[in-house]
Amino acid sequence: MNILNYLLGSIFGFSLIWVPIAHAIIVILFGFRLISVRRPVGVVLAWFLIVVLFPVLGISLYILIGERPVGRKLTRKIIRMDKEYAAITDSMRKRYSADRQQLPVEGRALSLLAEAKNGSPVVAGNKIELHTNSLNILQQFIDEINQAKKTLHLEFYIWALGGDADRVGEALIAAAKRGVTCKVLLDSLGSKDWFKSTWPNRFRKAGIQVTEALPIQIGRFQFRRADLRLHRKIFVIDNAIVWTGSMNMVDPRTFKQDSGVGEWVDAMVRIEGPVASQFELTFSFDWSVDNPNITHFNDVVPASSPDEGKVLAQEFSSGPVYRDDILYQVLLSAIMDAREELTITTPYFGPDDGLIQALMAAASRGVKTTLIVPKLNDSTLVAWSSRSYYADLMSAGVNIAEFHGGLLHTKSLLIDKKVAIFGSVNFDQRSLRLNFEISLIVYNDEFCAKLETLIESYLAQSDMVDPVKWSKRPRWRFMLENAAHLSSPLL
Repeated sequence: MNILNYLLGSIFGFSLIWVPIAHAIIVILFGFRLISVRRPVGVVLAWFLIVVLFPVLGISLYILIGERPVGRKLTRKIIRMDKEYAAITDSMRKRYSADRQQLPVEGRALSLLAEAKNGSPVVAGNKIELHTNSLNILQQFIDEINQAKKTLHLEFYIWALGGDADRVGEALIAAAKRGVTCKVLLDSLGSKDWFKSTWPNRFRKAGIQVTEALPIQIGRFQFRRADLRLHRKIFVIDNAIVWTGSMNMVDPRTFKQDSGVGEWVDAMVRIEGPVASQFELTFSFDWSVDNPNITHFNDVVPASSPDEGKVLAQEFSSGPVYRDDILYQVLLSAIMDAREELTITTPYFGPDDGLIQALMAAASRGVKTTLIVPKLNDSTLVAWSSRSYYADLMSAGVNIAEFHGGLLHTKSLLIDKKVAIFGSVNFDQRSLRLNFEISLIVYNDEFCAKLETLIESYLAQSDMVDPVKWSKRPRWRFMLENAAHLSSPLL
């Protein structure tokens, strides 16, 4: 050991005796940092374990993705604009205050919580259609673009190259050339291939405004977390029609076909009515925040859309910095409010202990609780981690179905067949705490019945997990699932 010390000291200029001392100092300082930011206990323990075992790698990863900063400059801009945004949403809540009286008893508390922290209120007079065929949805996008008269606003996490997604791009170029104002806001990471292609220049030459959301800048990771993403899916036509849901701007026939999980299975809603202006407002806020040429938000006041139907609904947005943790509170409240039936569809399942306990409590008090997830997942680590929850959930009476008809990408929560939460939110900690997300909350029996029919079609293509057979799975699988579970707070 003395010889090794001497050789390493000669080569690197230090003695090995300083290695454990340096390690201890790093761990202690890192522990103080974790205490100072007060993170969830599971997250703290996961990071602490990583740094203890792999100090250099752990510290490097923590700098990249350990906290939730979006950058000082962007944070200041969001806070400033949020104050301006608050004046608009306050006016909106006053304008539609009477609509709250139409809410069913089951939805009143949830609606009030969803509009907290400058959120949108519930509004009546909407027409909502559920669409489930991705190719038909893309064709309807093209039809909407061809019929647009004034504005087209698109905000997506992914715009993938190829297939009918390219046809949507061509339609947008044609719309811009005939005088329609077009704005496209895409996440920098999710749409990285699109931004490297010829499409951005083609759009700009045609007069389409393009903004890259949350660009990843090498050298600025210490100021801005790299994996905070804009995960919303919003398409607003003439401030009167909006599409939202789980589907990105992708053709399922060409998107990620090398992942071995089949085609992505998505669903979207088409909305006409006053709630469309709420999505327009969220788009305008995101556009203003991510566009460096815009400094204030007080000149953006979307006009009200006329009544088109009888559905009560409200837009529900969430994200770090502003409306922080409201999504977690809404999902927890929705689960606790369920009295008869609760069904969740999600491609990525990785909640924290609080939501797991809420699901187990719902099933234990007699609520028919069903979780539908894909049998095959494009993220192996997420898949193994998700299965680590199965035994506890099934022991409380939760039914778990694994969908085998492709990668089930629809994100929904159906409560007592009376209230539905539908949108871009996965049931994992990334959506809950890191991503900018968008959902539609619907308080309407007819829409909930259509969503239930869709869910039944998913169940018909699913295998129910048998608790007895699951308990007899090989020991190595049990160990692998639990090992993957250790990373769940960080996924």
